[in-house]
Amino acid sequence: MTGMTHEMLKGSNVPLDAAAVRAVLRWTPGPEVPDVDASALLLGQDGRVRSDEDFVFYNQPRHPSGAVRRLAKKRVEDGLTDTVETDLAGLEPSVEQVVIAASSDGGTFAHVPDLRIVLYDAAAGEDAEALASFHVRPETGEETAMICGELYRRGEGWKFRAVAQGYPTGLIGLATAFGISVEEESGEGSEGGQAPSLPSPSAASTAGSSASGTSAAAPAGAGPAAGTADADATQAIPGPATGAAPAPAAVTPAAVTPAAAAPGATAAPAIPPVPPVPPPPPTAPPAYGYPHPGAGQPAYGYPQPTSQPAYGYPHAAPQPAAAAAGAPVPDPYFQLPPMGPQFQR
Repeated sequence: MTGMTHEMLKGSNVPLDAAAVRAVLRWTPGPEVPDVDASALLLGQDGRVRSDEDFVFYNQPRHPSGAVRRLAKKRVEDGLTDTVETDLAGLEPSVEQVVIAASSDGGTFAHVPDLRIVLYDAAAGEDAEALASFHVRPETGEETAMICGELYRRGEGWKFRAVAQGYPTGLIGLATAFGISVEEESGEGSEGGQAPSLPSPSAASTAGSSASGTSAAAPAGAGPAAGTADADATQAIPGPATGAAPAPAAVTPAAVTPAAAAPGATAAPAIPPVPPVPPPPPTAPPAYGYPHPGAGQPAYGYPQPTSQPAYGYPHAAPQPAAAAAGAPVPDPYFQLPPMGPQFQR
């Protein structure tokens, strides 16, 4: 298609004979015109990116394969340009499509005049004639991101389709629609816009190793490391072993003797000793043949000291004082028992 420029309509496509192409976004700047940034997404057979590396934009201007890269902005005679260059022959076989997109910063695309995407053969010079041109117009006026066109495989070759599909959610909304994980930062990007930032694997691994090192050095809730002394720590008293009964404490005189009182402490009162129990008084054994003092039964052959006299015998006279003291005293009233009939004459 060299030698002529094909003006495209929305939804139309053209075949590409070039091995590499430059997709140039061109617009007319002005005081109230938002800034425009070009970007590209490399898609697989499922229409989604294979990883976050498949997103080429101002914070990641070059694909790891080198097949897609974003060039610097240029000021031309009739406006500004931002360019994405694609090596179609150098793309990996798993890449089925390259989406060429634009995002605006500071306003919607309704305020961007004369936005166009122009395709050039990358092998030709800057003054070469364009392969195709498409005037990108927003539909609702609220778009802050636009898919300008797409490069896609067709058999053994490549084609370009004019799209002009808008997103009111900006570059982040467009990128996440194709499977990109984006984090929006509060600072400005390299081109002065709100920069969606991809998570850095090196920063994540550094943070992970730092967190793991902190965890290994001082686990949560752990006390001082072994071998280090803590002057303010109170030494815990070890309790008895599990399943074993505590041994009784031995009571010694030192245990009941009050120790020296600590400053500000009140001394415990001394415990008086227990007085000894006096032994019982000795009991004199009774005289033989006389009743035991306090015994229930009298000695055999002697009258029982009861209130009633023995049958047929006179009442026993009171004993002298000497008998009460335990000394043997003869009974003045003692008589032999009467003899039975067999002994009477």
